[in-house]
Amino acid sequence: MPKVNENIGDIIKNHKRIAVVGLSEKPDRPSHRVAKLMMHQGYEVIPVNPNYKKVLGEVCYPTLQDVPGDIDLVDIFRRPEHVDDVVEDAIEKGAKSVWLQLGIVNEDAANKALDAGLDVVMDRCWAIEYNEV
Repeated sequence: MPKVNENIGDIIKNHKRIAVVGLSEKPDRPSHRVAKLMMHQGYEVIPVNPNYKKVLGEVCYPTLQDVPGDIDLVDIFRRPEHVDDVVEDAIEKGAKSVWLQLGIVNEDAANKALDAGLDVVMDRCWAIEYNEV
């Protein structure tokens, strides 16, 4: 069985359609900065946040279930207590991987995702890892 943080390089190289849950329109927020970097590196970023209609020029969806098409990676910028629901949605949506950003740890949600066959990255910053791959 895969382990948490095992396939970081493969995820960054091969997961090009990324739903960013909790993406903020505020430029000073980590979610905004990371998503902007993803876009500049050629990734398709799909904002997911019920509070906005558009972020970074892209349509913002209220939930993962509202996103049309397949999702490679669900990048989560939510507090640990909200991660369980996001992981459930990612599993239902058929995502390949979930990424809990730096400072976000939820072992139960990570194990649930692993049990469902998803790769899991937890407590890591996508931007930092991208620069190291």
